Amino acid sequence: MSSKIPTTAQRGTLVASIKSFLDAHHIRLGGAEEFTTERAHHLEVFGIHTIPSEKRHPIASAEFTAIRGPHGTIPIRVLYPSSDEVARKKGEAAALVYFHGGDTQSAALTSSRTGCACSPRFLGPKCTPSSTASRRSTSSPSSWTNTPPSSTRYSGGDSAGGNMTAAVTLRRRDSGMKNLAAQMLLYPEARLPFDTPAAAEHNSGLYLECNGIFSFADHYLPRGTAPGFKYISPGMQSVEYLAKQPPVAVFTSGFDPLRDVGVEYAHKLDEAGVEVHWRHYENLTHGWLQMTAWSDEAIEAVKDVAKGLKKLLYEQWFSQIQAEGGDSEL
Repeated sequence: MSSKIPTTAQRGTLVASIKSFLDAHHIRLGGAEEFTTERAHHLEVFGIHTIPSEKRHPIASAEFTAIRGPHGTIPIRVLYPSSDEVARKKGEAAALVYFHGGDTQSAALTSSRTGCACSPRFLGPKCTPSSTASRRSTSSPSSWTNTPPSSTRYSGGDSAGGNMTAAVTLRRRDSGMKNLAAQMLLYPEARLPFDTPAAAEHNSGLYLECNGIFSFADHYLPRGTAPGFKYISPGMQSVEYLAKQPPVAVFTSGFDPLRDVGVEYAHKLDEAGVEVHWRHYENLTHGWLQMTAWSDEAIEAVKDVAKGLKKLLYEQWFSQIQAEGGDSEL
């Protein structure tokens, strides 16, 4: 089927708040700095303990636990936002398994405004089988998210985490496992962006540097694994292969070398008959999810994401699952 979603998108004028933030902090991802120096600076800026308390998103409580995986124990952190309290007491809370960005190697803690139990965690080079295992634990997923068996569960991620979310969804479908209720992809690295207009536009110091992405891929891929492998670059796969997936919300940014691969992936999913909700922010750069302490525009974008996901999960999918008397199991 044809799609109304384009295969590329535009950038407008970078919002002043984010430009000021980038100018003041000189923060880049994949720039000219040494790897360890760059990552240390990221934690200095984005680490939750360095952000003023009044700028942090509310978290009611946090639980530190672990589950078993094929390559060893996987540590997880379960976050319960304040907005989740009423739904939790009613036994209606959704659970979000979140794969953070950070070029598959580093990230700082962020939190959820979606009213979901949220468990972000670090993923190493064997992330795809390990992350699938986190949904195949011998214990019920609800046992480590403290959500009832009837709850809607879905997966999401930003940047490299969006890549992992897409890969896990495809692996579950290919393995004949019951899939996620929905997936959320925030400026996802659906594939390497070497041949897109956005790639040519973004080696300019606006946070994520396109040239750095190839270095990240080199660190991430096991030797002998092709960059086009279906669970590494979902966006390179055929429309036919991408069919029969759960609904997906895709968010892209104008000032982002990953812009066009995210838009292209949304286009392909739509052509494949997958329910796609695409939103483009032409005036924002990559990484706005973690820039809310410095940008009102980033805050508004996060609120948009939260509203959309609440509607998708709590209104549409929770009602459907309850009517069917079933469970969308991770």
